Amino acid sequence: MKIGIIGAGNIGGVLARRLTALGHEVAIANSRGPETLQDLAAETGARAVPASEAAQGAEIVVVTIPQRNIPDLPPSVLDGAAPDAAFVDTGNYYPRQRDGRIEALEDGLPETRWVEQHLGRPLVKAFNNIYAQHLGELGKPAGTPGRVALPVAGDDAAAKAKVLALVEELGFDAIDAGGLDDSWRQQPGTPVYVTDLDADGVRQGLAAASRERSADFQGTASSPGTFEDPA
Repeated sequence: MKIGIIGAGNIGGVLARRLTALGHEVAIANSRGPETLQDLAAETGARAVPASEAAQGAEIVVVTIPQRNIPDLPPSVLDGAAPDAAFVDTGNYYPRQRDGRIEALEDGLPETRWVEQHLGRPLVKAFNNIYAQHLGELGKPAGTPGRVALPVAGDDAAAKAKVLALVEELGFDAIDAGGLDDSWRQQPGTPVYVTDLDADGVRQGLAAASRERSADFQGTASSPGTFEDPA
């Protein structure tokens, strides 16, 4: 399968490594240009490309960049993908640590719905609730007791099915977490966020989630600070 990745940070880099190892044809881009990704390309066999080319022909396109940088993406960045492509957002809103206040998110708009409004394509939310290291290391064969599960939310049933299948291929139980308007249930601060739960635990955690953001993930007048010193 052809997969495009826009963003070569922690999650993007791990996905490039895992997906190429599984035999997928991966193109990866970042904001600094393909020349800065040559080491990753040499390590994995992924193609380093400009961001404008990452989606070309891809059946799945993963957008994995900081929330605050979403508006900087060109409107055409997802053009050229396969006609039935699935578009995935892995992002999280960290107002106090990195992104600053985004008023629509503070008012309760689900994070990926906000990204969808900027990118103009239906999105699937996945891979946002697990540490990158764990995404790289904790995948297990189907049926393994305690296998970590990952929620996947989206409105397009066919696109979501593709992403659910990819999660399974990566070694995790894939849990259908409903439509995109329910994706707040897997945002930072919820029971399923970076907790490595199994399938039953994820289902219970999604059901128990509160829509009110915890203080750690609410912006303040002085936001942002840093992950070491949130403001």
